[in-house]
Amino acid sequence: MTLFKTEFMRSRGQRVMLDFDLAELYEVETRVLKQSVRRNTDRFPEDFMFELTKNEWQEVITNCDNLPEGVKYSPSTPFSITEQGVAMLSTVLKSKKALNVNISIMRAFVLIRQYALSHKDLTAKLKELETRYNKQFKDVYDAINYLLQKDAQVTVQKQRKRIGFKKD
Repeated sequence: MTLFKTEFMRSRGQRVMLDFDLAELYEVETRVLKQSVRRNTDRFPEDFMFELTKNEWQEVITNCDNLPEGVKYSPSTPFSITEQGVAMLSTVLKSKKALNVNISIMRAFVLIRQYALSHKDLTAKLKELETRYNKQFKDVYDAINYLLQKDAQVTVQKQRKRIGFKKD
């Protein structure tokens, strides 16, 4: 069990899980997981999955001391799979666990859609509040911007070389 099982890590600005952790979660071998992904590359665009470069993998090895020994010294770099890729992975794997995950994902989407449809009035109120407060924050931002520009002009004027007579 590694740290990545309980939380996503960040890679290339995206939240990802590595293939060996997902293979264990879906109860398949890492080799089988990689094979399934490679056979279905059209289902995994770059925002769903990408392979770590050697440098990125070395950085992960350096920063994570709880990686399994067999994984650290593997000749191939792991796949980084994003949240959307994890959902897609459950459609291409053939394990019972993957099937159950896929069913759970579908049920969650239906539940969220039903919730969103039943709370349209709440959504409308949230949009109204967002619009009102965005206007107020824009006014505050404009005022701060004006004051910053005014301070910059004063600083420039103080730095100028004075012309004329000086009073002692």
